[in-house]
Amino acid sequence: MNAWLWLLVPLAPLLAAALLPWLRERLLPLLPLTCLPGLLAALQPAPALELPWLWEGVRWGGDDLLTRAWLGFSAVLWAAAAWSAVGSLAADAKRLRFWVFWQLALAGNLLLIVATDALSFYLGFSAMSLAAYGLIAHHAGPRPRRAARLYLQLALCGEMLLLAGLLLRSHATGQAFDFASWQAQPIDSLSLGLLLVGLGLKAGFWPLHVWLPLAHPEAPAPASAVLSGAMLKAGVLGLWRCLPAADPTLAAWSTPMLLAGLFGAFYAAALGLCASKPKAVLAWSSVSQMGWLLMILALAWGAGAPSAALLTLLVLFGVHHGLAKGALFLAAGLAHDSRLTRGTWLVLWLPVLAIMGAPLTSGAAVKYLLKDAWHASPLAAWGVLLALASVATALLLLRALWLLRGEQRAMRRPAPRPSQWLPWALLSLAPVVLPWVWSPLREPLLAGLYPGGVWAALWPLLAALGLAAIALQQGWRVPRRLRQLPNPALVASLRLTRLLRRPPLPEPDWQPDRSAWRRRERHWNRWLDRGVLAFSAWLLALLLWLGWLW
Repeated sequence: MNAWLWLLVPLAPLLAAALLPWLRERLLPLLPLTCLPGLLAALQPAPALELPWLWEGVRWGGDDLLTRAWLGFSAVLWAAAAWSAVGSLAADAKRLRFWVFWQLALAGNLLLIVATDALSFYLGFSAMSLAAYGLIAHHAGPRPRRAARLYLQLALCGEMLLLAGLLLRSHATGQAFDFASWQAQPIDSLSLGLLLVGLGLKAGFWPLHVWLPLAHPEAPAPASAVLSGAMLKAGVLGLWRCLPAADPTLAAWSTPMLLAGLFGAFYAAALGLCASKPKAVLAWSSVSQMGWLLMILALAWGAGAPSAALLTLLVLFGVHHGLAKGALFLAAGLAHDSRLTRGTWLVLWLPVLAIMGAPLTSGAAVKYLLKDAWHASPLAAWGVLLALASVATALLLLRALWLLRGEQRAMRRPAPRPSQWLPWALLSLAPVVLPWVWSPLREPLLAGLYPGGVWAALWPLLAALGLAAIALQQGWRVPRRLRQLPNPALVASLRLTRLLRRPPLPEPDWQPDRSAWRRRERHWNRWLDRGVLAFSAWLLALLLWLGWLW
């Protein structure tokens, strides 16, 4: 492969966005193909591309497991979601505007993955974050605007904090911007805090998750799929690459971050059970799963030097969750627009069982590795909390399926078109097929196929099914007070918006006398007609001539 393939990875979506105003409808069926360079680079990585004419130290590409796996699943997810969006938005009058934002976000997402320097990463991260606003606010109405406004306010805050953290890291490494230099340099608490909050706002870590449950129910389903499956992972990827491999500051922060991730997993599951919309429940599930990713990062920080097993665990969790959660969000859009058959419901269970960690799925392989890493940590005695968190995850997904079933019963819908169900079906099969064709997933999957391992993966699912059956038998309903919980972040966003719209000074009540100003204007015009203007022009020309002689 030629090294210039890495340039096509972010450039292909940008070229498609530039051609959209001219080609319009003729280009839409080809937009999923803009992910093809990224997929080719992940399967057959070319030598890294040096671009010194952009700025010093620019280098795109890599053949390591993290870059290839992250780029591969992101390209597959974006392509499948784009394929689905072409069909689901075919009758939308504002689809061309949606696709421009889509391509910009895609280009930014792919660029930050292949970047090996902080400037390229920040450029891609900013393009992705700001373009996502157009995806969230696509539908008309006050609720999408409100959700998109809160997202944009927090995204801008995150951009400023991230930029400050990157500048501090560059200063500490002697103005270097490559991640290799940063990973060899210790970090201070201020830089770590800025990077953690700046990137954590995008990743949706608790308590920085407040935009997620509002944005997902309002965005189109394909946008929610890439937002949860691919864009959230950008924050995790940035943290892994910006921080040193081993550092005492990271070790000191590891236990608080581990507890924050564990609490976030339970907290999001509890609030998700109170949600009344399927996509809102799935959004809370994403917040809960990002808590698991934060726990993996914290385990790596506390290990002194991150082992290959923890890096593999981070990669596998990102791939597994990205594909499975993308399939679930596409399924939510499919259930809202179409009638699901019995076969479709059977396929829908595959990504659900994968996120639950059922045996013979990608989730089982990831949970097996996570338990090993947890038992090797100082919190090994609290391993039962992982099992309880698995029960909470299973309950949350059963709640989402129940709400999707309720939407199907509410009204009759037409059968889905092949352009809608086929990409979703391919994503849904990935958590079951991928472990058998990709050795990093196959090895832990097979290692967990012994009676004790199968039971450890199966009993949280059985416990969740039992609790759900008891709730249905007892006719349990979410109390009204829990269905209408206040959102302090939304209240603060609305107050900030009103404050910015209010003029800083009182509007003047004085009204000028127009006739008097008109008389003065005529007086000055008559005076200037006497040659003052011509004299001024000649004087200016003389001064310029003298200056040229000097």
